[in-house]
Amino acid sequence: MTETPTGPIVAVTGGAQGIGREIARQLAATGARVAIGDRDLEAARVTAAELPGHVRAFPLDVTDTRSFREFLAEVTGLWGSLDVLVNNAGVMWVGAFDAEPEAATERMLAVNLHGVIRGVQLTAPYLRARGGGHIVTVASAASKLAPPGEATYAATKHGVLGYLTGVREELRGSGVHVSVIMPGVVDTELAIGTASGATARLQPADVAAAVVKVLQRPRFEVTLPASIGLLVRLTGLLPQSLRDRVLRGTVPDQVEAVAHSATRDHYERRALTDTTDPGRTR
Repeated sequence: MTETPTGPIVAVTGGAQGIGREIARQLAATGARVAIGDRDLEAARVTAAELPGHVRAFPLDVTDTRSFREFLAEVTGLWGSLDVLVNNAGVMWVGAFDAEPEAATERMLAVNLHGVIRGVQLTAPYLRARGGGHIVTVASAASKLAPPGEATYAATKHGVLGYLTGVREELRGSGVHVSVIMPGVVDTELAIGTASGATARLQPADVAAAVVKVLQRPRFEVTLPASIGLLVRLTGLLPQSLRDRVLRGTVPDQVEAVAHSATRDHYERRALTDTTDPGRTR
């Protein structure tokens, strides 16, 4: 059965909990119809039932093209169209680069980078053909910086920013907006046990508010807090030796933060080695 939409139709990946759940909540509060996709369909259904407004749950594995295509087809089949894709699903392993399990490396590349590429490739042509829309990707301050202990995670986020920079130019004049939200450390399960450095730990509501705002007033790059963007710009003008000193005093050393701690073990076992986990853990 098709429902007639009364507000913009938004698809959110990794929407069962954390940042994705809060994005769904805030968007639904504005009158949007929100489809949350997640490999943990039961958790997604619980979230959809708990949130007010028009929120629906669908199965989604962002690492599988067929699953992503079927998710988008179900959304457009239900509401007749799609206006916005929010790429939110992400996973993270933290520790010394030479201790990182190969399975964790592959999982981060598959979810964080290829999952975004897949979503854009499947959604942007549709939005371009209908004359407009918006793709918002929740990346990370690691798109601009690379904390020790997050080398591969930072590589995936650098890759996301580079990819979307190119795509944005290809979509120029099409009516399709592209935005990248780059928050510092957010208080979610993904960041459990990590340090936040010189900036305060953000809440999922902070990121969700940025998504709502960028949909209302489109812009390409958004850093949270704004001071991170300023730090990147200013340190980029410094000689390497001075830049290194400034960044070492502001960017957290996550190798040190998680050393001799088991606080991340449960999350990483589930998110990075258990194939039943959705990459929904933002």
